[in-house]
Amino acid sequence: MGQIGRRGIVVAAAGMLAALTAAGDTAAAPASGRGRRRHGSSREFRGMWLASVANRDWPSRPGLTAAEQRAELLAHLDSAVARRLNAVVFQVRPTADALWPSPYEPWAQYLTGVQGQDPGWDPLGTAVREAHRRGLELHAWFNPYRVANHTDPSRLVANHPARVHPDWVLPYGGKLYYNPGIPEVRTFVQRAMMDAVRRYDIDAVHFDDYFYPYPVAGQVFDDDATYARYGAGFPDKAAWRRDNIDRLVREMAQRIKKAKKHVRFGISPFGVWRNAATDPLGSDTRAGVQTYDDLHADTRTWVKQGWIDYIVPQIYWNIGFAVADYAKLLPWWHSVVQGTGVHLYVGEALYKAGDPAQPAPWRDPAELSRHLTLACEYAEVRGHCFFSAKEVMTDPIGAMARVVADHYPTRVRPPA
Repeated sequence: MGQIGRRGIVVAAAGMLAALTAAGDTAAAPASGRGRRRHGSSREFRGMWLASVANRDWPSRPGLTAAEQRAELLAHLDSAVARRLNAVVFQVRPTADALWPSPYEPWAQYLTGVQGQDPGWDPLGTAVREAHRRGLELHAWFNPYRVANHTDPSRLVANHPARVHPDWVLPYGGKLYYNPGIPEVRTFVQRAMMDAVRRYDIDAVHFDDYFYPYPVAGQVFDDDATYARYGAGFPDKAAWRRDNIDRLVREMAQRIKKAKKHVRFGISPFGVWRNAATDPLGSDTRAGVQTYDDLHADTRTWVKQGWIDYIVPQIYWNIGFAVADYAKLLPWWHSVVQGTGVHLYVGEALYKAGDPAQPAPWRDPAELSRHLTLACEYAEVRGHCFFSAKEVMTDPIGAMARVVADHYPTRVRPPA
């Protein structure tokens, strides 16, 4: 079977796409006490991810002047306002670097083209100030463990922590990662992220779906020595790895609340915790990746324990998709958050709309609007977040405009 990978992109094995069912053929089973919610009638989260890694959304390319970078950033914020959104999830630590003057890590190369080079302004500070001026929340999006999108430490700036502490780093799948099993690594990445929390008036800390890396066929994340040193008392390496990530999440939550009680903590995991065939508590899916087993991220427990304030599962598939149906995952996540006090916002794959490489339903401009219509049936769904800002602005086939016309008649405030 094929593997569903990062941001819901399907790495198709033979025959996987042939298993698609027609959009709308699979209806969500009634969820106990699910209730109804009307878009636009009260507070709801309307967010977009603004990605800086590899210049995905912003800046459009490295090496722009400070004035050009600032103008592009403000244009994205204005685009969010025009689409009647109320939150921007801004990627400020894409690869063990920073979009603010951090004392811990170098300036991101995506600004000037040279890692560590001062861009001449403060993107995070500007983003916070200008977002708030427009009535937008600013959620600072951090990637905890990714160091580089290559495996050559010599390409990092000389004083990069990964070069100062080469024992902290492991290559895997063509990238470099900090080793989550080393306690000093966990402490360091928390301090690096907390610098932004303390210095800026951000509304939330946001993690994406990278914890232990997504599996790459034929490659091994070589942390045997770390497990031998720190894994005593665990039944196997997988349990030890999950504990490492649990500790990251739990400790980060504690650090945030200690520093600023009003700053929220949210995580946007891959949309499948576990398949029901693996665990009866799992979803009615047949995904090739399960966060619990493959990324060692026990997202369900984080919700049940209340370690996070909100969760944004990346339900990046169309209604009726055979191996991971939006209409089946939505009620599953609804049931997970019930009674926990953790807010559920749904991650939406706007980037797939109009992409000819995606299943046929994504070529219908109304597909995303149908997602929001279905979500109205579930009271625990308190909003949506769209990947990502570039498509919010350009809207190739009008899918975002359709969402706004059908569901966002006026601007509203985010959930309290």
